[in-house]
Amino acid sequence: MIIHKGETLFLQGESGSLYHLKSGLLKIVRVHEDGNSILLNIIVPDEIIPHHSLMSPNPYHGTAIALMTCEVEVLPAAEWYRELEQNPERYRTIALQLQNKLRMMQQRIDQLTAAAPADKLGKLQRWFQLYMGSVVITDVLTQDEIGQFIGIRRETVNRLLRTHKVSAGPKNSK
Repeated sequence: MIIHKGETLFLQGESGSLYHLKSGLLKIVRVHEDGNSILLNIIVPDEIIPHHSLMSPNPYHGTAIALMTCEVEVLPAAEWYRELEQNPERYRTIALQLQNKLRMMQQRIDQLTAAAPADKLGKLQRWFQLYMGSVVITDVLTQDEIGQFIGIRRETVNRLLRTHKVSAGPKNSK
């Protein structure tokens, strides 16, 4: 299935299929009771989501929205879980997928623990290039989303992008 930039793959609180992202990027956004939304995660190619439902069903923790055109394989939940029961060796594959995601999240925590905002943004830019290649972060995330992702204000992101030209890509990033 193909979904285009801005289209929703699934909604927070619903239950249903799992999904294999074959190409593109997705963001996972969670809306809190007060109406504020926060960018929780970026899903990169070859991930199967939702991560918290790989071994047992659970409602979607956030809403998945395409950051660019994505190719997604739908994995019907009943079939997914039945196949797990019939082929226990698949649990190892899931464990390896979760391990890879945990390592990715450890890199994200490293971004959040940098002291200076410029360091946080630089680490995010390098992380983004590692997983997304030549895609420029400001082409797919708003300044507000970048700020949410690294724990700084949108205004600070704006100033840093102008000052350090981080959005220009690897040649001009600091």
